[in-house]
Order: sequence, then structure tokens, then C-alpha cells
Amino acid sequence: MNWLTNFRPPGLKSWLNKKDTPENLWVKCPTSGELVYKSDLEESWYVTPAGAHLRISPRRRFRLLFDDERWEPIALPEVPADPLKFRDDKPYPSRLKSARAKISHREKEETVEGGAPISQDDCMAAAFGKIEGTPTVVLVQDFAFMGGSLGMAAGEAFIAAAQLAVARKAAFVVCTASGGARMQEGTLSLMQMPRTTLAIDEVQEAGLPYIVILTDPTSGGVSASYAMLGDVHIAEPGAMIAFSGPRVIEQTIREKLPDGFQRSEVLREKGQVDIVSHRHDLKATLARVLFHLMPKLRRASDREVPNVAAPAVDVEPGASSGTEPSEADD
Repeated sequence: MNWLTNFRPPGLKSWLNKKDTPENLWVKCPTSGELVYKSDLEESWYVTPAGAHLRISPRRRFRLLFDDERWEPIALPEVPADPLKFRDDKPYPSRLKSARAKISHREKEETVEGGAPISQDDCMAAAFGKIEGTPTVVLVQDFAFMGGSLGMAAGEAFIAAAQLAVARKAAFVVCTASGGARMQEGTLSLMQMPRTTLAIDEVQEAGLPYIVILTDPTSGGVSASYAMLGDVHIAEPGAMIAFSGPRVIEQTIREKLPDGFQRSEVLREKGQVDIVSHRHDLKATLARVLFHLMPKLRRASDREVPNVAAPAVDVEPGASSGTEPSEADD
């Protein structure tokens, strides 16, 4: 081997090794195991051909629910960054910084898809708009931000969104997705459970509906508080809704749990969930519920029942929402 064989112009090696295809071109379906084009998932609101409802961002949730994909972002209160000076193998402020960078990168990619700006500094994002003409405040919990864990920022966001709904005489809709309380904030995170409950009381005292959309996963302190206090509970197919995760329960009772345990379809049969709605029918289902709960806020010209499909309650037996989160087992 001589110098001619080893010779390579500067920059040629990196050019030759450059990948022509993006790394996130495919997404594996958790139900069937098949690879699905990401572009196809975007067109189907991240529902795979096998019926798995994958997690979506607050922006996509707003685009799915609001009329004409138009909304007004709600600025949420700031909270102390690290009140307990919590440290494990990584400082809490560093974890927050990493999570915000991840969300910021995702937001830049999704902005080109359309919709108004959103305001998100933690796991909550809120916006005001209309759903089939009904004024509504929608609060979305983002599992991609530290597992959607409930902390002071989430609690303040919930209260601010609820108070805005009362001020504007709008319905209050919350889309939950969380593994539970945020351990880095200790008791301060647990205090958000009664605080959010009091905020719900204000909404209900004002005669306004409080609707909860349960998505995968909803567990821990969230399922023990505001996720189960709605006037109507709508769940996506296959969503895990529980307090403790299945792994913790199996290790405690030393028994194998039955199929479908803690999933939305079983909970509907037991009466804990009112409606199981496919994501494609979610807006129509929510619009019909709001139509009946807020008749006084509709204009006389809008009194006819909107031409939307009836709530979907039956789903494919094999439908699923994805892998079970590790946060839900903590």
C-alpha cells in the first residue's frame, strides 16, 4: 500500500460518509412492529395502520382540536427553577435545560406544519380558541418534557388556564399525559394536587364544563387529582390510565395482570371513563359534548346540533397507544 492509496483530499472523507437519508424517516408501530413512514404518520395524526395512538405534541393537539387550526397562545406564570436545590446524578436545572432544548428543537420542526405560536416552558402548554364555534381553553400536558411530571410550573399553568376559562366564560379542556409527580420538587409537587382541585371548583362554580381527554399515559398524582375530576372523561384507544404502573403492581402482588388491565377500553366498561374516541373522531366527539353542556353560550343561529359524527366508543381489539412509560412505574 503506497501513498497514492492513502491519499484523500481534505473534506472528502466526511463527504463520502454523509448520510443521504434522515435518521427519523421511519417510526416503529408498537402494536404490529411494522415500520411506518413518518410522513404517513403526520397525515394520520400519528395513528398507525394497526391503530396505535402515538403521543403527539401540544402544537399537533391544538391543530387537531381548534377550528381552522387557529388559537391564541396563553402565557403561563414563571416559577422558581430549583426551590429544593435537588441533586442526583445530574442537577435539576440541567435536566430542565435539556428538556427545554429538546422541546425547542421539536417546535422549530413542527412550526412549518402550520398553526399559531405556542408558549411552553415546562410540560404544560395552553391556548384559547374555538371548537366547532364553542369558546374553549385547552391545556395540553406534554409527556416529552420530563415525562409530563407534575410540578409547580404545571400546577401554576393549570390554575392560570382555569382562571382564564372563567374570565372568558369558556369551556376548560385538559389533555393529560403524565407519569406522576416530579420527584425533584418533593412536597411542592404534591401540593399541586389540591391546588388544581380548587381551580376546578372555580370552573364548576362558574357553571362551565371541565372536560378531560385522557391520553397515554395518565398515571400517578395526575390520575389521583385533576385527571379524574372532569364532568366528562374522554380517552384515546389503548391509553394507560392508572395510579401505579403495571410492573409495580405485578411485583407487589406477584401475579400476572390480565390483558387490557389499566387500559381505556377496560376502564370504560368499569365506568371510570365515559367515552373512548379514536383520535380522528376526537374533535367531533368533543364538539358534541360541549354543544350539550354549553347551550347558553351558543348564538341563536348556531343552535342546531353540529353535523359531527357520534362519539366513537368501540375500537379495534388490538389497538394500543405504545410502550408503557418508565415514569408511570415510579
